[in-house]
This record gives sequence, structure tokens and C-alpha cells, in this order.
Amino acid sequence: MKTWASLTLPLALVLAACANQPAATTSESAAAAPTTEASASADSGASSEVAKASDDGGEHKGFPVTIENCGVSITYEKAPEKAITMNQGATEVMLALGLEDHMVGTAYLDDPAIGEKFKAAYDKVPVIAEKYPTLEQFLAAQPDFAYASYASAFDAKATKEREELKTDGINTYVSDFGCDETEAQAATWERVHNQVMDIAKIFGHADAGEKLVAEQKKLIDEVSAKKAGKGAKVVWWDSGQKEAPFVAGGTGGPQLIMDAVGFENAFKSTADNWFTGSWETFVAADPDWIVLADASWDEAKAKMEHAKNDPVLKEMRAVKEDKFLTLPFSQTTAGITLIDGVEALDKQLSESK
Repeated sequence: MKTWASLTLPLALVLAACANQPAATTSESAAAAPTTEASASADSGASSEVAKASDDGGEHKGFPVTIENCGVSITYEKAPEKAITMNQGATEVMLALGLEDHMVGTAYLDDPAIGEKFKAAYDKVPVIAEKYPTLEQFLAAQPDFAYASYASAFDAKATKEREELKTDGINTYVSDFGCDETEAQAATWERVHNQVMDIAKIFGHADAGEKLVAEQKKLIDEVSAKKAGKGAKVVWWDSGQKEAPFVAGGTGGPQLIMDAVGFENAFKSTADNWFTGSWETFVAADPDWIVLADASWDEAKAKMEHAKNDPVLKEMRAVKEDKFLTLPFSQTTAGITLIDGVEALDKQLSESK
């Protein structure tokens, strides 16, 4: 069984700020989690297989390779040997590429557990912290590379700024969807796949990246051809049950999923990946379906119960008709398992008919 370096668990979870990224925390303080999904039961286990990188004795092709990422340019002369991943999305990209043997640590699951298709590989990697590691935990693993889904992983309050780590001989990579507020980009499948290829190239396994991307494109085409949710209006409820709902705008991972299945996002015109809305606009949207993100810090079940018991929300048509769909948080972020979210939503829609 895995253990964490620190036995002190975070006691409070708060809504993330910009770009739906976790606030910079350590595993010894109150953690701010990315606001969205998580449920092992909703992990459909995508049909595409994990792309296993071949081991050719370390003599991989493609070096040196220069990667431009979130305003930081790094040239790699060889593949990193001691990588740490922070945030589930980053961990899953590494595992999907078969790079677990290059990993010396991982941290910050968004879901209660890693998806079943990644479990065997994940169990080979030490968990160094439940949320973001302290600087001491981070350095104790002696990494030469650190990869995160959100820029907050490299905030001075968490580990160190990226430039500082580079000076220390530790290269870094951040998903361009999780750069700081000024650099974060709207989600597109091309950018999802570019991230996969960046990591594949950094580790000298471009062939594994190309195979994985090809599998994902095929699945996207198959689901998009069906359009199981064509014409239905949706509110994508990430988190928040009291003050205000945190919902999906028109530029994030959920929008890609909604486009693939044919849904109409009630808030597509809002040019944000996620934003804090109001209960008035939530109710006024009168959606056909409500998609619930299932996260360890804000479970779908709790949001559903809130909607069914709130005197105003319970009068909504979708609530009365029990028109809820659920996805794990990791499958709604712009990463390798976004395609799993597409498949899971498509399956739930097909089964509802």
C-alpha cells in the first residue's frame, strides 16, 4: 500500500481561482483543489490502450530537443531520468506514454483513485504527497524534471518558481491550459495532442506519442459522428453549492466534450474555461441536462442532493426529470483522459434513451 511522506492531510478545500487551477498549497496546509470532478465509478476505461514506450537502452532519437512552454524555453540533451508529476492530468500523460520507469514521484490526484487502466503503472511510482508536496518532499526525491497541469505547482508557496528550479538543474513543464492567467490558452484537441507530443519528445518517445494521438483522433471522430446529445442544452456544474455555482464557459475542456457529443453549452458565449456564475443565470438557462463534475473535494452526489433539496433549484425541469450526467474531474480537464470524458458522456446519453 502506498504511503505519503507526510501524514498530515489537508482539512479544507477551497475553490480555485483563475484557469481552474489549484491554489499553491503544500500537503501540510489547507489545499485549494481544482474545482471539478472525480469518481472512480465513472471512469469508463477508454477503449484506447495505454501506449507503452519501448526501452532501447536509453539511446533514444530526437535529441537535442527544444520545448517552448508557457513562456519558458528548455533544451533537452537527453531524456529526464527522475521525473515528478504534480496533478493527475500530468501523471496520466506520463503513464499513457509508458514512462513510469522514468518517474521517482507523483502527487495530487483529483479523483478518489487513479483510473483502472493506469493503476498497474501508477502503483510502481512513489506517492510523495497527497496534494502539492512541500519543497522538502519535492527535493527529497532528487528530481531532474517536474511536470504539472497547473502553474500553481511551481508557485513559491509550493515548490519553487520554474526559473529557480531550472537554475537548480530541474527542468519543468506545465500544461499550456494551466499557465498563469495571462498565458493560459483555450482548449483545443490540437493543444491537448501537442502536450502529449511535447512530453513524448522530451523523453525520446515521439513514436509512442504519435500512436496515442492517432488513437484519440479516431475515437473523437467516432463519437462526433454519432452526436448522441445533438441539440440538447446543458449547464456544466463544476462545483459550489452555497454562494454561487462554478460552471463551464466556452473555452475549456468541457466545451470540447460538449462539442463532440453535440451538446449546446448554455454558457458557451462566456470566454472563460470556467467562471463563477450566479444561481439566477443557472436557473434561467433552463437546461435539458446538468453535467456534474465529480471531485474528491466536491462530489457529484452532494451537488445533486443540493439541487433536489434547494427550494428554487428543485423546480428546474432538468432536476425534476432527474436529467443529471456525471464525469470524474480528471476527465473534464484538458489532458489525456479528456477523451475518456467524451466516451463516458456518449455512453450515458446512449443508455438514457
